[in-house]
Amino acid sequence: MPKLKTRKAVSQRFKLTKKGKLLKRTDGQDHFNARQTGKKKRNKRSDNSLANTKAKKTFVRAMPHS
Repeated sequence: MPKLKTRKAVSQRFKLTKKGKLLKRTDGQDHFNARQTGKKKRNKRSDNSLANTKAKKTFVRAMPHS
């Protein structure tokens, strides 16, 4: 049986917390932020948590060693 490899793209974009939450960086942080309001810019600094069970299942399949 071949080795189980970690999908590097998934490992760089998501983080699994100790309690089992899946954290993802907020979308749209890279550029075109000057035109946005301060409230939107502040809210983008925090990570989003994904509560979807299917997303977690997909994450575990892509990250076998987490």
